[in-house]
Amino acid sequence: MMSPSSPVPADPTVLHPMPGQPRVVQLKPLVTSELVEVGDYSYYDDPEHATEFETRNVLYHYGPERLVIGKFCALGTGVRFIMNGANHRMDGPSTFPFPTLGGSWADHFDLLTGLPNRGDTVIGNDVWIGYEAVIMPGVRIGHGAIISSRSVVVSDVPDYGIVGGNPARLLRTRYEEADIARLLTVAWWDWPTEHLTRHIRTVMSGTVAELEAAAPGAERPS
Repeated sequence: MMSPSSPVPADPTVLHPMPGQPRVVQLKPLVTSELVEVGDYSYYDDPEHATEFETRNVLYHYGPERLVIGKFCALGTGVRFIMNGANHRMDGPSTFPFPTLGGSWADHFDLLTGLPNRGDTVIGNDVWIGYEAVIMPGVRIGHGAIISSRSVVVSDVPDYGIVGGNPARLLRTRYEEADIARLLTVAWWDWPTEHLTRHIRTVMSGTVAELEAAAPGAERPS
């Protein structure tokens, strides 16, 4: 006999939301860096290093650019965010960053300033990033997008786009353009938690029209 479901919504402050599954961590209560911002309920799944997300999955992050991850994002094992600190000079004979190794070479640290910087890396809401995908510096991924496993994302991804490959290319969009506009207007990820909880089934399996009808303040037919 199935137990009745809990009337209490999921808690976005719980590090391990799945009992007995330490491989799943919600990122908002995990991250400590001021350069990383994560929305409620976004999670990372890793059987060995889930709680090491900031050091193992966000690489070369020395600032000032930020990594911004929206709400309700699902990140598969081994997802990597390559940040701007990975850049090297390419305008001279050598790309090697001599000053970083110290000694008298550090006197030439000015040669490492002004490297190309594509700005913040921004992941929208409700984005699914597959196993071992790599997101390159300054990429912006739209709401509702899907990044296929082991993709290397070098350019922006549109809202509700599905991309795959190396370099990743747009395979298709999940909805027609008009419906994408409607979904962005509804923006279910911003609904109050209590309201969202009452409409989980619609959010997961409903039509665009049903989602619009479930939105807070939406008029109901008499």
